[in-house]
Amino acid sequence: MQFIKTFQLYDFLDTLVSLFVAFVFGTLIGAERQYRQRSAGLRTNVLVCVGAAAFVDLADHLSGADGAVRVIAYVVSGIGFLGAGAIMKEGMNVRGLNTAATLWSCAAVGACAGADMVAQSAAVTVFVLAGNTLLRPLVNAIDRIPLNEGASEANYEIIVTTIADRAAEIRESLIEKLEDASYPIRETKVMYHSDDNVEVAAELVPFSAAPDELDAVVAGLSKLPDVSHATWNVSALE
Repeated sequence: MQFIKTFQLYDFLDTLVSLFVAFVFGTLIGAERQYRQRSAGLRTNVLVCVGAAAFVDLADHLSGADGAVRVIAYVVSGIGFLGAGAIMKEGMNVRGLNTAATLWSCAAVGACAGADMVAQSAAVTVFVLAGNTLLRPLVNAIDRIPLNEGASEANYEIIVTTIADRAAEIRESLIEKLEDASYPIRETKVMYHSDDNVEVAAELVPFSAAPDELDAVVAGLSKLPDVSHATWNVSALE
């Protein structure tokens, strides 16, 4: 049998160590993700970590360091496709970026384990766990800081409520006033709710704006005939 000719106990034990290390460290990362109820939890992270370790270890045994390096390059790109499946866009919000990044980092842990770099694999695991746990209070603190419209770029939208018969004219007036104020427009849209309730919206190119200037534009739009309401809102960049 070919297995008897190719089997070497030392190489097999070396592979077992690599896979075991990847399994343990993948479990640590996955357990934290499972506790947070993320879409890629314990099993997914373990499989990514062990799979990356297995591919790198196999290439190392067959072709040496050069083969392992080539496989690592494929692992990096392959996990990128897997992570893309975890990213979802819901309106203006994008979800799953952290999950995708964690899967990518978990593959790095497995690649280090497959290359017999156990200490490096442990170090990467520590930093991944620190990024997903220790940085959470800092992220929450930053998110609580009110958005400074005049100091940071953001997405701005001007919304005017009018009647259906006046939608086209209000849209032209909205564009004209924004151009007069030197506000770059990304797109405009008209949302029909009923004959007496139509929203004309203009989304601006992300930039830093002065709230007083936007208030002045909205005030001018509010004075137009058949305009029942005009406002603007701001959201952080994706």
